[in-house]
Amino acid sequence: MAWTAADIPDLNGRVAVVTGANGGLGLETAKALAGAGAHVVMAARSPDKTADARAAIVAAVQDASIETVALDLGSQAGTRAAAAQIATTHSRIDILINNAGVMAMPEGRTEDGFETQLGIDHLGHWTFTAGLLGPLLAAEAARVVTVTSTARLMGRRIDPDNPNLAGEYSEWKAYGQAKLANLHFAYGLERELRAAGARAQSLAAHPGLSDTDLQSRTVREGGGGRHGPLFERLSASTGMPAWRGALPQLRAATDPAARGGQLYAPRWVNAGDAVRRPLYRRIGLATSIDVLWRVSEDLTGVPMDIEAALPARPDALGRAHP
Repeated sequence: MAWTAADIPDLNGRVAVVTGANGGLGLETAKALAGAGAHVVMAARSPDKTADARAAIVAAVQDASIETVALDLGSQAGTRAAAAQIATTHSRIDILINNAGVMAMPEGRTEDGFETQLGIDHLGHWTFTAGLLGPLLAAEAARVVTVTSTARLMGRRIDPDNPNLAGEYSEWKAYGQAKLANLHFAYGLERELRAAGARAQSLAAHPGLSDTDLQSRTVREGGGGRHGPLFERLSASTGMPAWRGALPQLRAATDPAARGGQLYAPRWVNAGDAVRRPLYRRIGLATSIDVLWRVSEDLTGVPMDIEAALPARPDALGRAHP
């Protein structure tokens, strides 16, 4: 039987953070989590759009518990501030869904000088996740879900000597690199969590072809090359509705049977029921993760220090130890 949002277990008392929660997959994800009883932190860039999205959830979900936080993943300073605000307010976070992103944009740079897609889709989430490690590791069994894409299959491992693709840029090459980085981040984070003995788990998900504003925004902003309008038409005519495209990340975040290091996606690659999918291209995965960790820490100046974020544990004499 197909897994649906009705299969999400009771989330009362749980705290969930969703990036890009003011539209598309993020909005549907936030709505479904709120519908299951979670307190949802909607972390998104546009305050006006976020306010409208919050109002839509409150109108659709009785007694929805919603909080909004301004998050601009294209600003490392702003991202650190947003994470600090959430971590100060919540001593425990049970679910983090790294959902926000941009696709195949014209060549540009973030506030910090990073290639736009790498800077927003991956490096922003790197810093955001690092800033939330404390409350994530304080939860009984937190899950971090990072959203990738089938575009990862045309991506290549980040080149440490040219992570921003200077002189080598194309819209889809950059997008493929960023979404492959998302996948490597999800698996790398799981590796680090297991090595540290943490209870949290990291999973990956991709939505397939979904009818959201993602493709239209790409075209509006002059991106996507000659394929941009084609993908926009395809998503509008054959793409899954946003609520269905959100099911893989919702299942990864909430299904009691899901485990760290798994990938959830549509059954038929870009369409179909949300199911666990095998991970291909495992050759060189450990090296790719090592490279991603080194480049991400060097570019952002932010370590993914899980050991330091682990809660203190009392020893036999009742003394606290990290």
